[in-house]
Amino acid sequence: MNLKLSNRLTSLDVFRGITIAGMILVNKISLEDQAYPFLLHADWNGCTFVDLIFPFFLFIMGVAMAFSLRKYQEKSNINKSVYQKIMIRCLILFGLGLLLNGFWNYDLNNIRILGVLQRISLTYLFASLAILNLNKKSILILTGSLLIGYWFIMTYLYVPEFGAGNLTRIGNFGAYFDRSIIPSNHLYQGDNYNGMGDPEGLFSTLPSLATVLIGYITGNWLQKQQINTKVTTQLIMFGLSSLVIGKLWDFIFPINKKLWTSSYVLFTAGLALIFLAICYELIEVRNIKKWSKPFQILGLNAIFIFVSSVLLIKLLVKINIGNMENELSLYNLIYDNLFLSWLNHANASLLFGLITAIFWTIIAYIFYYKKWFIKI
Repeated sequence: MNLKLSNRLTSLDVFRGITIAGMILVNKISLEDQAYPFLLHADWNGCTFVDLIFPFFLFIMGVAMAFSLRKYQEKSNINKSVYQKIMIRCLILFGLGLLLNGFWNYDLNNIRILGVLQRISLTYLFASLAILNLNKKSILILTGSLLIGYWFIMTYLYVPEFGAGNLTRIGNFGAYFDRSIIPSNHLYQGDNYNGMGDPEGLFSTLPSLATVLIGYITGNWLQKQQINTKVTTQLIMFGLSSLVIGKLWDFIFPINKKLWTSSYVLFTAGLALIFLAICYELIEVRNIKKWSKPFQILGLNAIFIFVSSVLLIKLLVKINIGNMENELSLYNLIYDNLFLSWLNHANASLLFGLITAIFWTIIAYIFYYKKWFIKI
């Protein structure tokens, strides 16, 4: 069998489902400051398990685009309606991001404009434009140029009051660029940013676009391969090479998720390639699929599950129970009484996160058997 004859790659759906499960787990655990360290984002430089989830999703999106946009590879198949569909999808994703940012008190004067879904929207838009208008060699050159150009700008361009090569939260060029365009009251206010930058900023969207394009290059290559263990081995070799280059680059341009540094792009892409290789070998080559069904089902309604899970968390946090003196959010009421009452903080937050992930997996199963697939 040849992958170029298939419209979907089951192992990719499974990889996406695992990533969404990780997102749900992390979103719940991130509310606790005493969780296990590997389940929290690195404070600045470095990379934890949690810091892999977002780039994995962008990488997966890129691989999927190689399949979904394949029919438009011939210029004659591209027309105005193709660009309209891409733009509509981007606007919906961006709008959903604003929905999450403002929930439930929509203060338009202070709402954060950027965020996770907004970055997904922008990278999908620019990656689509590149894929539809550039040949494979040009896409490779673009990807490399984004990584090298971003490193050069972040390292050598002067930032007023901070100088060149300042890679602090507000002193880096990306933060300066973002606050020069977006009013501070619409930038991220937490994590010591205080409206002076954003972890999903506009400028750092450039290297995150490279993450998507690396996924696309991978998917485009996979379509031309026969399904066998040789492909798995090659994916692992590509992954290890990217991992090593990223780690070496870390010495002069630190691995950093909030800055989405070039070293971070290659390091996480390397791990994504290796993880995809494992899923590919088990599912496509060896046909070992029983373990993967829950993740495959999660992956089929990925955006819906992600948005709904975040909205539920925000709802639980916003609803208060009790009188003024003993008022607790519904989230804390559930967490304190069902989990923290008999476990320490680290284990309580982990169990709460796991149960939340199981809950949304059950919801995904219901949608699957009802044949409800919400495509965005």
